[in-house]
Amino acid sequence: MKLTDAQVKQFEDEGWLFLPELFTADEIAVLNAEAEQIYKQEREEIWREKSGAPRTAFAAHLYNEAFGILGRHPRMITPIEQLFGEQVYMHQFKINAKAKFSGDVWQWHQDYGTWARDDGMPEPRAMNISIFLDEVFPYNGALMLIPKSHKEGVLAAGHDKATTSYPLWTLDEATVQRLYDQGGLVVPTGKAGGMLLFHGNLVHGSAGNITPLPRKIVYLTLNAVSNHIRKPTRKEWIAHQDFTPIMPCADDALLQFAKRYKQAAE
Repeated sequence: MKLTDAQVKQFEDEGWLFLPELFTADEIAVLNAEAEQIYKQEREEIWREKSGAPRTAFAAHLYNEAFGILGRHPRMITPIEQLFGEQVYMHQFKINAKAKFSGDVWQWHQDYGTWARDDGMPEPRAMNISIFLDEVFPYNGALMLIPKSHKEGVLAAGHDKATTSYPLWTLDEATVQRLYDQGGLVVPTGKAGGMLLFHGNLVHGSAGNITPLPRKIVYLTLNAVSNHIRKPTRKEWIAHQDFTPIMPCADDALLQFAKRYKQAAE
C-alpha cells in the first residue's frame, strides 16, 4: 500500500495523516479479543491506572501471535518505508487503553523528546502509528494533535512522574498555548480499523475518559534502521534493542489468523 502524493504532502505539512477503516471488522474483532485477554494477565509489561484499570500493554507483539502479525503488516510497514526511504524496525509496541469511566489523561508531549532523552535516538526518524481497536469519538479520550508543531524541533520539557501512573516528558501550558495559537487543534476520530500516522515531534495529548465507551488503540513506533537508538536507559520491552529490519507478512495474514481463531472457538 503506497501513499499518494497528496497524502505525503499532508503529512509533511501538517505532521499527521489518518487512513480510515484500513483494517477490516474481522481483523479488528480478533485483535480486540486478544487485547482483552492480554489485559487480564499479570506481567511487568502491563501497566495499570491508579484505579487498577489497564493503561498500556508493552511489547504485545512478542508474546501474542495476532499482535505479532500486526507488527509486521504491510499496510502499516510499506507507507512508513515510503516516507523514510529505508527499512524500519520496531522501536516500541504498546496497546493503550482508555477504560470506560476511569481512563486517565496523557499530558501534552512530544514522543521524540522521550526517545532522544531516554533512548539516545539520534533523529526524529521514527514514526508513530495508531490503529483504532474501538471507535474513537471526540468525547471518549480521543488523541488531540497540534498541526505543524512537528516543525518546532525538540521542545523543552519537564519529567512528570506524578500526574499519572506513567512517567512522561511533558510541555508547559505556555508552550502548548503558543503552538495552539499558531496551528490550532485536530482530533482524528473514526471507526475501529482506522490508522493514524503522526510525526515524532508532533505535540499531542488526550483527556480522560468518563464515558461508558472504552477506547483501545495500538501504538507502534517504527524507527528507520539507520536511526537506531544509541544509549538506551529503559527496559528492552519498552525501547527495543533488536534493530533487525521488519520483513512484512502477507496482507491476509491477520485475516487468516482470525479464521483460525473463529474455528477454534466453535
